[in-house]
Amino acid sequence: MRKIDLQKVMEWLSYVLKCPVCGYKYNLERTKIIDTKQEEDYANLLVHSDCGQCKSSVVFSIAIHGPDVFSIGMITDLTSSDTKKFSEVNPISPDEVLKIHEFVRKFDGDLVKALT
Repeated sequence: MRKIDLQKVMEWLSYVLKCPVCGYKYNLERTKIIDTKQEEDYANLLVHSDCGQCKSSVVFSIAIHGPDVFSIGMITDLTSSDTKKFSEVNPISPDEVLKIHEFVRKFDGDLVKALT
């Protein structure tokens, strides 16, 4: 099987995806692929789009497998440039999560003491 043409997918998405806040149709100029994984017959895309009408931002996770397309959207405050910046950062490690959990568990509410 051949690889999925991501440009055609993006064009199709611009016709079918609507802003969950105001219902305005997204356009290609405001829609960017953040991340993609693709094999012969499937693709997973992470897409960011800004609404041209209400200016809200949405991140869509889109899975394409043969003729089936699955999409879930999440309203976000991330801009398109934020998504690029954060995509280049290393993920949080399990040890970092445990350190934060331990800090919050012991936190007594004194922010000045915690930051000094």
